[in-house]
Amino acid sequence: MNLHQLMQMHAHDEKIAMLTAYDATFAALADRAGVDSLLIGDSLGMVCQGQSSTLSVTLQEMAYHTQCVVKGVQSAQNKAWIVADMPFGSYQVSKEQAIQSATVLLQAGAHMVKLEGGGWTNEVVQFLTERGVLVCGHLGLTPQTVHALGGYKVQAREDRAAQLLLKQAQELEQAGAHLLVLEMVPKDLSHQVTQALTQCATIGIGAGNMTSGQVLVMHDMLGAGIGKMPKFVRNFLKDHDGVEEAMRAYVRAVKDRTFPDNELHAW
Repeated sequence: MNLHQLMQMHAHDEKIAMLTAYDATFAALADRAGVDSLLIGDSLGMVCQGQSSTLSVTLQEMAYHTQCVVKGVQSAQNKAWIVADMPFGSYQVSKEQAIQSATVLLQAGAHMVKLEGGGWTNEVVQFLTERGVLVCGHLGLTPQTVHALGGYKVQAREDRAAQLLLKQAQELEQAGAHLLVLEMVPKDLSHQVTQALTQCATIGIGAGNMTSGQVLVMHDMLGAGIGKMPKFVRNFLKDHDGVEEAMRAYVRAVKDRTFPDNELHAW
């Protein structure tokens, strides 16, 4: 998988299936199962470390887990597109800090880095992309600012907030972002954003099925998450024998648009 193929999938309305991964074994299984893209998420702070948020994850930890995932993919089919989160505090200080942090993750084997937020991030995204760093944006519920957002809840319900999110998405595309995660936003808004972007594919999580693709935290998809599961999550392991088969089922459901089910979204 490469950027050109991802953009071709977006252009031809073929859904992109993404999962999080944190180690070599599960990354290899996901790659063999046909997952298009693997995200080394700073969600590892919660699902691997047992933290209450992503805020404590360090750049060095992200680089370590990225190296693990890359090794797993290389041992399998070596097909998945690898995206690594830039953790909190690794890009907020300056553009120079951002390029230094991105360099660490790219040298660990990532193809693309992901950062959260709109508005102030445009300058950072442009700075990175002008220097050959591929960037994935992230709007809606942004876990690194969860306390400022008032918790893990749906974002951009009101018209003014929805228009701001749409504007921020277009600005991120203009700055050079090629992927954009939309988390916990109304399905009609995620559809509107997807239609408004031409050079940037949208990846939804709790944002309906009209985005260019979907991402889930792997542990949630396998029914292994800690605590209450978001209602948009489906346990794919429940009706399948083994993790790889569950991942294959997830890929099929994303591709044939049976996941997620829009009827599960109250928003």
